[in-house]
Order: sequence, then structure tokens, then C-alpha cells
Amino acid sequence: MESITVTSPEGTMQVGAKLGQLVQPGDLILLDGDLGAGKTTFTKGLAKSLGIPNNVKSPTFTLIREYHQGRLPLYHMDVYRLEDGGAEDLGLDEYFDGDGVSVVEWSQFIAELLPATYLRIAISRDTDADDQRVMTFKPQGDHYQHLVDQLKE
Repeated sequence: MESITVTSPEGTMQVGAKLGQLVQPGDLILLDGDLGAGKTTFTKGLAKSLGIPNNVKSPTFTLIREYHQGRLPLYHMDVYRLEDGGAEDLGLDEYFDGDGVSVVEWSQFIAELLPATYLRIAISRDTDADDQRVMTFKPQGDHYQHLVDQLKE
């Protein structure tokens, strides 16, 4: 388990951007963290490095936002509102097995629908510093361990 500490929203975006340079079709990134931890900020950095010109917004009310303008499609999901179920009807496996990168916020609410391999990133606030975040990387599978190893370089 690896961790990276950043001291600003820009730092969060930079880590996302670096990961965005490494991801491949079918990659699944899970983002965990409290409200305001920086999950969407991280995704903005990832999207930017994929060459997506759109302003990435949290898909809280739409559940899934699709961006097709970059090197790879980005499927940005916020499944917080599925806390009480309903995810089975969304066809998430088509996204997970698709030609793009899936980023899922609040993945604990669809745990039973997740494939065996993914990269989970827990983003937490440092209680002493407002803008400081600690990102903890938990790869599941060799491919994602390799991604984390490349990210550390």
C-alpha cells in the first residue's frame, strides 16, 4: 500500500494527471473519501491528461458522465445515490469491460458488482491542514500494482 501526500487541489489534480498518462482501456479506478475530499478534483486531472477539454463535473445527480473527446473515453460515476440499491440496472459491467477508463466515486455502494481487479484510491483530509490530502493506493491485481509502481517513479 502506497501513499502520496499533496498540499493543494492542484497537487491532487497533478496526481490524477500522472495516472491519466498511464491508464489503458478497461481500467477501473475507485475513489473513496468523504464529501469534499477531492475525488472529482482528482478526476479532473486524470481527464485533462487524457486530452478531454470539457470541464469535468461531479456526476452526483446524473450518476454517470461520459467524456469521449480524449485519448480514451472517460466514464465518471458517482454511485452515492445507489446506497439503497438499483445499480444492477445500470449495466456497469459494460463500462468496466469497455474501451475507456471508468472512475467510480463511492464504490462501496456497488461492491458486489465490482470485478476482481481495480485500483482503489482512498483520499483523506489531513485534520491539521485544510488543503492537505493523503491518497492511499490499494491495487487489486498485477496490472494495477504495475500502475502504482509507475506512478511512484
